[in-house]
Amino acid sequence: MSTTGRIPREFIDQLLARVDIIDVVGSRVPLKKAGREYMACCPFHNEKTPSFTVSPTKQFYHCFGCGVHGSAISFLMEYEHLEYPEAIEALARTIGVQVPREGASDAPKRKRKDPNLYTLLEEAAVWFQAQLQQNPGATGYLQQRGLSMEVSTRFGLGYAPANSNLGRELRQYGEDKLVASGMSIRNDAGRVYDRFRERIMFPIRDRRGRVIGFGGRMMGEGMPKYLNSPETDVFHKGAELYGLFEARHDTRKLGRLLVVEGYMDVIALAQYGITYAVATLGTATTPEHIRQLLRLVPEVVFCFDGDRAGRDAAWRALENALPELRDDKEIRFLFLPQGEDPDTQVRSIGKDAFEAQVAEALTLSAYLIAGLKERFNISTKEGKARLLNDGLKLLVTMPVILFREQILGELSTLTDTPLEVVRRHLKKNSAGEIIPAYNQARLGDQDVRRTPIEHAIALLLHNPVLVEVADSAEQILDYDLKYTGLLAAIIENIEENPHIHLAGLLEQFRQTEHESVVQRLSNWRLETDDEAVIRREFADCLQQIRRQSRQKQLEILLHRGQTQVLSEQERSDLAYLLLQDYKSPGA
Repeated sequence: MSTTGRIPREFIDQLLARVDIIDVVGSRVPLKKAGREYMACCPFHNEKTPSFTVSPTKQFYHCFGCGVHGSAISFLMEYEHLEYPEAIEALARTIGVQVPREGASDAPKRKRKDPNLYTLLEEAAVWFQAQLQQNPGATGYLQQRGLSMEVSTRFGLGYAPANSNLGRELRQYGEDKLVASGMSIRNDAGRVYDRFRERIMFPIRDRRGRVIGFGGRMMGEGMPKYLNSPETDVFHKGAELYGLFEARHDTRKLGRLLVVEGYMDVIALAQYGITYAVATLGTATTPEHIRQLLRLVPEVVFCFDGDRAGRDAAWRALENALPELRDDKEIRFLFLPQGEDPDTQVRSIGKDAFEAQVAEALTLSAYLIAGLKERFNISTKEGKARLLNDGLKLLVTMPVILFREQILGELSTLTDTPLEVVRRHLKKNSAGEIIPAYNQARLGDQDVRRTPIEHAIALLLHNPVLVEVADSAEQILDYDLKYTGLLAAIIENIEENPHIHLAGLLEQFRQTEHESVVQRLSNWRLETDDEAVIRREFADCLQQIRRQSRQKQLEILLHRGQTQVLSEQERSDLAYLLLQDYKSPGA
């Protein structure tokens, strides 16, 4: 069977219709019947009380603790660490069918990762490890840094000698592959040479344990002290964390992750039994990093040097963390004494004392308030106003959760501003407009602003039978509002496949421009399973969508009428819209 080309969408639909998600999940996680659904402790984060549910009706799983959700395909991708095509292949094998492939001309636009790069990088890691054993200077340096042979082996440390011959050792891959992997550099004259020379080598692994890049550290003087692999098809600095594969070795026991700044910090802490440290790869902490961390553990502690650079890095991490927060997650900040890093600190005070510092790290709210107080003089009214303004700019990025309400209370007290005034200003968007209260709705465990059309999409995803009372796809497109194209596409999908369920709809929009929106709205937890109530909500959404469309058209015509003479048709349309608006002002 060919492994190239795109898997037909029709086959994926049929596969999901034939496979039962209860069998897929239940063969890997012990499920217990709970009403119409099944429950278990989540396999993707550490918990004692079951919050992981699987719905046989929707063929959909969802964890109310960490937020993971999706179809049987998504479950295999997460649980078995498979790529999308691999998960489909695995599902197909369970029912004894082969996966068909369309021609290469129909292949998806997303670039496939070259498996040869993983093999090349793994061989490079083995070669570097062999060079370490043969170089007394390199092994002596690691001993001087206090690293044992055991921990060096665990993290696969190696050495790139000054006269590196890696390119010659891996010449069977060809110069183009060596350059594509980041192991070699091609200069302006076209000459190819090894990127890493005379450095301790730290292999960087992805969540499946595959080598995807390297960090190299100078043993003596020289710049740059650290040199990382460049961005490649398999290595993206903003999405990877050094040491995460090693820390996840036993996911169920992983309750906390400590984010530090360097490779040596991760390894030194591991040697002292603190095996839950990870490091960013020469970049600031990104939103993608934080999403990964919070999906794995309930607590994340950022550990930074206490100097200005460390505090600036911590503040950037805080800003990126705010939109990802939930009430069941905790983020803390630990600042080490001036001149100390985790490596030197743990060697100085030992494991127990270091972990005591981690346990007492500043909460995110405490750090946020302290950081704002440092920036403004709150002994003046002007300083309080500026502090409140900056604080609200940060909080508006957060989901509406209990934690945000607590911080609002602290800002109210700190600036001597009534809480209702603080809340009113928070509801202003970037254009200074007030967000109407009816646009506040529940998605998953978070309150977020949602438009009527998003509400309608969420209802339809979970209840495809609502298509019976929906406007036609053509009518929906005529409304010309944000997401009308998506709503119309969902309606068309359901009409073409009347028996489709939530999981099937999710797969319909995978790898499309609408994927992230569909995933977000599928995470919505219905407050009722009363079909009559759900139908009334859906009808109300459609009524609001129609009114919003009329209002938009009305505003366009009124604005045009101020600058030019309207045509007869436009005047007729304007009169009609004004009459409709008059008849149903609250619709």
